[in-house]
Amino acid sequence: MQSIKIPVLLEWTLHAQAKMRHYGLSPARVRRVLHMPRRIEEGIAPDTKAMMQPASLKTKDTWAQEIWVMVQDGPKERRVISAWRYPGVTKPRGPEALAALRREYAEFAADAK
Repeated sequence: MQSIKIPVLLEWTLHAQAKMRHYGLSPARVRRVLHMPRRIEEGIAPDTKAMMQPASLKTKDTWAQEIWVMVQDGPKERRVISAWRYPGVTKPRGPEALAALRREYAEFAADAK
């Protein structure tokens, strides 16, 4: 028997709304990326996830642009932190690259205090 998913309430930050306007992304397009991502990675900021979907497929597995959405899950809602259109194809991040980005983020956050 199939289980019924309870919809998650989306909360949009002002930054995400501004980026969506800048890149011409609608809320429905961002929701589509969240519901059917091609790739999910850990975000650079603590407790975040980044989800990617090709903007449009040229052939079966090639594309020219990607749409990325960064979210943070809370107890009852999912906060959309940012959304952007990447003009190319990204490679999946390895653990070394993610560790280096986390170090840089921690240094930046420590300097900002």
